[in-house]
Amino acid sequence: MVCCGFMWKSGGEDLQGFYPIRPECEADVPRTRFKSRAGKTLSARRWAAAFTEDGHLDMERVLRRIQRGGVHPSIKGAVWEFLLGCYDPNSTFEQSNKLRSRRREQYSAWKEECRKMVPVIGSGRLVSLPVVAQNGQPIEDSSEENQGWLVKTAISDQRILQWMLSLHQIGLDVVRTDRYLCFYESDSNQARLWDVLAIYTWLNPDIGYVQGMNDICSPMIILLENEADAFWCFERAMRRLRENFRATTTSMGVQTQLGVLSQIVSTVNPRLHQHLEDLDGGEYLFAIRMLMVLFRREFSFMDALYLWEMMWAMEYNPFMFASYEEPENSHAPELNPKLLKQCGKFERKSVKSGGQTEQHKTLAVFVVASVLETKNKRLLNEAKGLDDVVQILGDIAGNLDAKKACREALRIHEKFLRKVKKQ
Repeated sequence: MVCCGFMWKSGGEDLQGFYPIRPECEADVPRTRFKSRAGKTLSARRWAAAFTEDGHLDMERVLRRIQRGGVHPSIKGAVWEFLLGCYDPNSTFEQSNKLRSRRREQYSAWKEECRKMVPVIGSGRLVSLPVVAQNGQPIEDSSEENQGWLVKTAISDQRILQWMLSLHQIGLDVVRTDRYLCFYESDSNQARLWDVLAIYTWLNPDIGYVQGMNDICSPMIILLENEADAFWCFERAMRRLRENFRATTTSMGVQTQLGVLSQIVSTVNPRLHQHLEDLDGGEYLFAIRMLMVLFRREFSFMDALYLWEMMWAMEYNPFMFASYEEPENSHAPELNPKLLKQCGKFERKSVKSGGQTEQHKTLAVFVVASVLETKNKRLLNEAKGLDDVVQILGDIAGNLDAKKACREALRIHEKFLRKVKKQ
């Protein structure tokens, strides 16, 4: 299994070279704190050595290494596919390759289905202007470059109409996504991101497209050269996050996690929670962005990837692949001591705690709690209103240490479990 990354280097010193920044943007981009550390970071050599000759992966060994020092950029894409449950560690190379081929064929079929409705899909270009009016009528566009793919007839099918109405919003977000990276100077790379988001939106009308999905999908496009592989990696990530993006007329799905965050802070730091309540911040709406896009705005690009893989490694469950492939069997069997060792640190604690709800099994919420904990004194002493809270938390942009944040999140998780058990 080989990762096709954006840029290959044999050494690990100049890691930023894997995701080069446009020169004119360097002054505005948060500095990267992540460093590849020998003996801690999962290297390409250690990754290759974790497979048996026929392709079985020692996931327990891999998780230990990731939880100590993350993943080297040269293999992130390949490792993420396993962390997100795209492939079963117990499968052989032959089985994994067959599954990869089957998924690529499926993605190609879906892409062709979408292309027949909107021919610009798969053309290396993207849509950033409305394709169709709200009433389903075609939108006239006299520009010559658009004549080849404009909608020619009225759209009456509501699913198709809602999908087409979302395409230009996806395009507007795509052209703003990670624009400081040299990778997106290429129109074809922007188009790949747009294609994946458009096809995902077509397949998931219950969620549709919500701003922020572009921030989740972008790293997959950069790390995985094959567009179909990037799609499946994004699809698996969205299985964890999709409820955050589910919107109704009155609320966003992420508000469930904000409620959990409120419970956690009120349990482990009641003084801070009361202070935020007094400032009318007890609903923790200031944390929406952190949870929606998994701290993409609070970390540099590389540090955000480091944080994601740390969290996914800590949340890993060996039954993840089976539950994704066979949804009807999604209720995983009870973990015996041997299988428990194959879980990440956070998942092990959650399983051992027994009565923990699914909402409390999301490490990202505890990471937000850890961020609040690091700013505890400033929030208590300086925050006189919600604007102050937002400003204090805004100061963390680019200055968070992913490993420390995860370590503190685990500590808060343990403290929370102890207090809940006493109660």
